[in-house]
Amino acid sequence: MKVLFTKDYGKEKFDKIRELGYEIIYYNENIVTNNEDVDSADILVTYNPFKTLDINKMDNLKYIQITSIGIDHIPVDKILNRDIVIANNKGGYSIPIGEWIVMYILEIYKNSKRFHEQQLNKEWKQNFSISELRNKKIGFIGTGTLATEAAKRLQGFDVEIWGVNTTGHNKKYFDKCFKNDEMDEVFKTCDVVVATIPATKETLGIINKDKFEIMKNGSVFINVGRGNIINEEDLIRYINKFKGVALDVFENEPLDKNSLLWEFDNVIITPHNSWVSDNNEERTFNMIYNNLKNYIENKPLNNLIDISKGY
Repeated sequence: MKVLFTKDYGKEKFDKIRELGYEIIYYNENIVTNNEDVDSADILVTYNPFKTLDINKMDNLKYIQITSIGIDHIPVDKILNRDIVIANNKGGYSIPIGEWIVMYILEIYKNSKRFHEQQLNKEWKQNFSISELRNKKIGFIGTGTLATEAAKRLQGFDVEIWGVNTTGHNKKYFDKCFKNDEMDEVFKTCDVVVATIPATKETLGIINKDKFEIMKNGSVFINVGRGNIINEEDLIRYINKFKGVALDVFENEPLDKNSLLWEFDNVIITPHNSWVSDNNEERTFNMIYNNLKNYIENKPLNNLIDISKGY
């Protein structure tokens, strides 16, 4: 069985894959195109080669392993009518994203952005707008791996953690969970609201003026899910009610230099960077290895996705 990799994981790791019984084909993702070698692959392990690689020409393709969590870049129309299974890297970046969430909640509550500006200007000035996290309510829209890793890391701060999921079922590290149709309770009540949900037909633009209107004055809004789950124009309209806003994802990326979001003192912008970690490559390879091992042994794959649903 042939596996096409578009990232070089090195001889040692590739040899581990060969020991499972696979033949490895490698082409760099930035330049991979269809040819006889590429088109003979049974499995594709990749991030996003789809601008130059046409999977319609890969007649043997049975399984695609994506190294990202999001699947927006996958050519759905070329897969729906074929017997191809797809798995993503769910949970692979949850630890660094969980740390990012905690970091920016603290940055906003401790006003570290202002202190950094004062340091650059060599300005010695005490700031009395600092707040404690203790006794605050932190709500997560979504209780998947991103939210769970953040909630786990918030346990030592004496906060109450709420979550929203499809059925309102209880989750570890969450004090209270609500059904999707009850999420307004989280927006109305929580001091911090963190969006971690994927972009689907049901979630596009779900966080809009109706949600921002009912949020508490002086609350905090954070988005690490997908940029298009929020209406940025509505967010800008209500921006002054927030103690702080931290955004790692946007409707259009890179964020346009003319976007008003750059202009607000209470907004922190990072360039879709929350997932980055020095442990990512090792963690991702382990996921790939375990799934390839399961596949060749006819065992269930981890992180299978339903391409028609978008997750």
